[in-house]
This record gives sequence, structure tokens and C-alpha cells, in this order.
Amino acid sequence: MADAISIDVREIPPRNRHAFIFQAFQALGAGGSLLLVVDHDPKPLQYQFDAEYKGAFSWQYLQQGPDQWKVRIGRTK
Repeated sequence: MADAISIDVREIPPRNRHAFIFQAFQALGAGGSLLLVVDHDPKPLQYQFDAEYKGAFSWQYLQQGPDQWKVRIGRTK
């Protein structure tokens, strides 16, 4: 797997985070990935990815709290 683009969204206002993440994901080619760093479990984001990109992404927790979560989001298609 190619190196992931790292995005630490803790400094982005919460209301802008999902749009920023989806824009970055859409710019990825197949096989690309994002390494997302957040301050809470991004489960709602995973549900949104499942609704909008079902079958076109992978989701792997690399760290799960308590103060920081890291998730690799891959583009499979």
C-alpha cells in the first residue's frame, strides 16, 4: 500500500471536518489512503462513508483512544 496522506482534523472546526475529509478522499486514486487523526471515535464518519462510498473504501482503526484515534481510510475503487 502506498504511503497515506496524513490529516489531523483536531485543528479544523468540527462543522468543517467531514467536508474536508470527503474532499481529500475524493482526490485519492484507487489504492490511495488517508491517515486520519481525530480526538473522538469517528464512527459517524464511517457510517457516512458507508452510505456514500459503499464498497469503495476500507476502514482500519490504528489507534482507539482514549485521547486520540487514528484511522486509515483507503480508496478501493
